Amino acid sequence: MKVTKVAERLGIDIGKNVFYLFGVDAQGTPVLRKKLRRGALLEFLAQQPSCLIGMEACGGAHYWAREIRELGHEVRLMAGQFVKPYVKGNKNDYNDAEGICEAVGRSTMRFVSIKTVEQQDVQGFHRMRQAAIKARTALVNQMRSLVAEYGIVFGTGVAQARRRVPEILEDGENRLTDRFRRWLNGLYEQLREWDRCIDEYDQEIDVLFRANERCGRIAEIPGLGPVGATALVGAYGDARQFESARQFSAALGLVPRQHTTGGKPRLLGISKRGDRYIRTLLIHGARSVVCRAMNKTDARSRWIQRLVTERGKNRAAVALANKNARIIWAMLTRGEAYRAPAPAT
Repeated sequence: MKVTKVAERLGIDIGKNVFYLFGVDAQGTPVLRKKLRRGALLEFLAQQPSCLIGMEACGGAHYWAREIRELGHEVRLMAGQFVKPYVKGNKNDYNDAEGICEAVGRSTMRFVSIKTVEQQDVQGFHRMRQAAIKARTALVNQMRSLVAEYGIVFGTGVAQARRRVPEILEDGENRLTDRFRRWLNGLYEQLREWDRCIDEYDQEIDVLFRANERCGRIAEIPGLGPVGATALVGAYGDARQFESARQFSAALGLVPRQHTTGGKPRLLGISKRGDRYIRTLLIHGARSVVCRAMNKTDARSRWIQRLVTERGKNRAAVALANKNARIIWAMLTRGEAYRAPAPAT
């Protein structure tokens, strides 16, 4: 009688319409190699005994992880860069699934926490707001370059465009043709529409911010407002997937890169790994705090002043962002409130 071996560990290579599966038993012997259409994946996994399933943290992975976990399986997500060393041979979907299966069984592997639907809502909303801001900036730059061809120049920034473009349209002495004025006015109306759209996004962020207790707590940190707080909580939740504050800061790319050879360590610039959007928010917020700290006497401001003197404002801003990231980790994981530095005595 033939005994059917059961997969104890399964790697799934996710695609838009086709999924590739590779499974091994408790001894690591391959027992499953299968190709499934999108609609058949959950039905197949529902018929399998509970096992460990690994996937790359790519588009759609969090949805599939939630669905598969509901079937009773243990699901773990991994960054693609950590899976790549385990892929053998040429690049193909079956080899990718085998590499994922191998990687998910490693005790030293770093895993990505599975996001809830609410977290994905917040992240998606931030991406839409970010795209709107980029589109508005591109529109302003286009208007500046177009009027420059007619010898008309105005400063950079959205505020300058809001003020100067109506003046240019009303100026009858600047020799713009009626046709060009009509086209420029159309671009200006697009700018006003983007302004309204972004205002609506900001109002929605304020609603999300007020509804989440974690956001309210970490927004007490100087340099962190509703946008940064909701982005952080949306991406990392309670941050308990990180074992330490340094690991959290490293995931945001705020720690130095290290190059060690011959036993001699050398620290370089920050690694810039992880979420660029959140890292940018933290550094921009820290930069505003650095500017305001130069005339203050509390402990944190004196520390910032020393950094500015020794390393310059940009490095001081990055150092403060790193410090704030560690404080955020402590507040999220422990449920603590922000404790402001004691005033100078």
